Amino acid sequence: MDAESLADGVAHLAEIEPAFAVLRDRNGIPPLWERDPGFATMVRFILEQQVSLASADAAYARLDEAIEVVSPAAFLTLGDEQLREIGFSRQKAEYARGLADGLIEGSIALDGFGAQPDDEVTAALEAIRGVGPWTASCYLLFVLRRPDAWPSGDRALYVSMASVFDLGEVPERKAADAVAAQWSPYRGVAARMLWHDYLGGDPVRPALQ
Repeated sequence: MDAESLADGVAHLAEIEPAFAVLRDRNGIPPLWERDPGFATMVRFILEQQVSLASADAAYARLDEAIEVVSPAAFLTLGDEQLREIGFSRQKAEYARGLADGLIEGSIALDGFGAQPDDEVTAALEAIRGVGPWTASCYLLFVLRRPDAWPSGDRALYVSMASVFDLGEVPERKAADAVAAQWSPYRGVAARMLWHDYLGGDPVRPALQ
C-alpha cells in the first residue's frame, strides 16, 4: 500500500460506512506510519507489547543510545542488568535475544515476505518466540503496508471504535473484530483512520496498544 492506494481505501470505507466519511472529513487521509524491515523494528514491536508507546519509546531511545546501531550482534553485547535498566522485562529480553540469535544463525529470516500472502507471513512471524498475532499484524501493517491487516487486541483501536461509533463502552475483542471484518479488504486502512482519530488527527504516530 502506498499513499495513492491508502487514499483509495479511505474513499471506499467512507462510501460504505458513514462514520468513516466523518473521520475522513475531520482528519483527512491518515499517515502510512511506515517502518523499516528487520531486527530494529521487531525489537521496537516487542517493547511496545502491552505497554504505552511513551514507555516503549523511552526504552528504545535508551537502547539506541547504548548500542548506537540496533543490530542483532550489537544487541547481544548487552547484559541482563543493562537490559533491565534500558526497560526490557526478563521475558522481552529473552524474546529479543532469541530473535537476534536466530537472525545471526540463519534460523530466522525477516526478508522475502514481499510476494507472500498475509497468512503465510503471519505464520512465519508467529513461529518466532515472542511474536504473537498483534506483533505479526503490526509488521504487516507498518513494514509491509498490507491493506487488510488488522491488529486484533489493540486497546486503542477498540477505544476509538467506541468513540467513533458511539458504542457507550469499549467493545470486547471478539465483537470489535467481527465489526472490523466488514471492512475487509481495507481493515488496515480502517485501523489507521481509527488510530488517527484517537490521536486527535496527530500525523506523527499510531497509538499502538
